Amino acid sequence: NMAAPSAPRPPRPRKEPQPLVIPRSAAEEQRLRLERLMRNPEKTVPIPEKLNEWAPRPPPEFVRDVMGSSAGAGSGEFHVYRHLRRREYQRQDFMDAMAEKQRLDEEFQKKLERNKIVAEEQTAKRRRKRQKLKEKKLQAKKNKLEQKKQEK
Repeated sequence: NMAAPSAPRPPRPRKEPQPLVIPRSAAEEQRLRLERLMRNPEKTVPIPEKLNEWAPRPPPEFVRDVMGSSAGAGSGEFHVYRHLRRREYQRQDFMDAMAEKQRLDEEFQKKLERNKIVAEEQTAKRRRKRQKLKEKKLQAKKNKLEQKKQEK
């Protein structure tokens, strides 16, 4: 891409110097960020994607360097074993953590369901109460009208 090295480059547009503002609170920091975004509304805003969680690499299907049975272990064998062991422990820890997370998620969902049911029961109870009051008022009105009719 070195076609014209001697071609003069056009001067870059100079940015006006911005005053240094040190935010005193989280709200002020957020306000400053919003102001900076809104200075140029046409510019696209990068929205970071959710990082996928770390997962251990699966165990190998075919193990190449199996220690032979004819002699003792070589000097590097312990290090190979240590790495394998560390990886296996890491894998087990990961599986335990995932199981725990799943359990907590299920518990949370159950709790949400329970809360929803309780809230619905409360709503129904209050609805019944309102209906009773309404009926009482209507009945009182009817009674009053009948009393006036009887008086006349």
